[in-house]
Amino acid sequence: MVSWMGMLQAQEYKMMRWAVGMRLKRPSMRAFREAYDSGRIVRSHLFRCTWQLVAAEDLRWMLALCADRNRSAIKGYLAYRGRTVDEREYERANRLIYESLVGRGSMRKDALLACLAERGLAGDAHMMSIYLRRAELDGIVCSGELDNRQNTYALVDDRIPRSCHFLREESVVLLARKYFQSHSPATFEDFVWWTNLGVGECRDAVEGIRGEMVAERYAGNTYFVHRDSRVRGYRKQTILLPSYDEYLLGYKSRHHVLEEEFRHRAYSNNGLFYPVILHDGVVVGNWHPRKEASFFKAEVQPDITDAFLRYREFLDSDK
Repeated sequence: MVSWMGMLQAQEYKMMRWAVGMRLKRPSMRAFREAYDSGRIVRSHLFRCTWQLVAAEDLRWMLALCADRNRSAIKGYLAYRGRTVDEREYERANRLIYESLVGRGSMRKDALLACLAERGLAGDAHMMSIYLRRAELDGIVCSGELDNRQNTYALVDDRIPRSCHFLREESVVLLARKYFQSHSPATFEDFVWWTNLGVGECRDAVEGIRGEMVAERYAGNTYFVHRDSRVRGYRKQTILLPSYDEYLLGYKSRHHVLEEEFRHRAYSNNGLFYPVILHDGVVVGNWHPRKEASFFKAEVQPDITDAFLRYREFLDSDK
């Protein structure tokens, strides 16, 4: 499923599990843990320099697509805050991170930071996160085994076998195919947003799979529907969406599923996305694992008992 989606947004370490589970015919936390621990799916900073879950066989070619833009984004981010880091410093950090992890398998973030401090690489939490993010973009590290509380790290070479090399043009076409088969109907602008790649190469990629899609005009926009996307079998239901879910973050425009007056209840201006309740495809409220749900409209308050039961059963499957 993760490979089919292309990537799944995964900022929230605990909620990302439900992002996968809710999309399975038989949601199972145990199945997610097994796939994560074995390295079949991994978490790393990829497109838009944010956390994503991807299938292991997709990590290397996806990194090749987005790494340069992400390095530039980090450079700009640091410059805005009056800080620069030269390449020699990153090379030293990568070497120390590698030496700390080699032969160790998977390490929790706190243990890795302690090991790096002993080797002379230390700084505030923000700067250490920058070093680790750069090591991800350079293909040194990715996620390790699943921890109940915090992110873990492992060496990419230990966790993921070398895969076939794709030309960049082939990779962007493959990315487009994964996106439209799993996100249809979607616009060209949605795809550009999702990847944060250049408009020109995105346009070429969409043209490369144009024969696999049908284009429909709606409300002044062109929407593409891939021939392999699921367009039948939808049942009206109520779903608990995790924070930062692909259902919202996978598209530049979200107005079809979220009324503008309630946008602030789903995500903030600075990019925080909240857990929301989806009813008949529309966002109608907020939920929390340990708090009472709240709804946007008094006249739209669907029963979420079964949705919560499904979520609880997913968590309990790991016991």
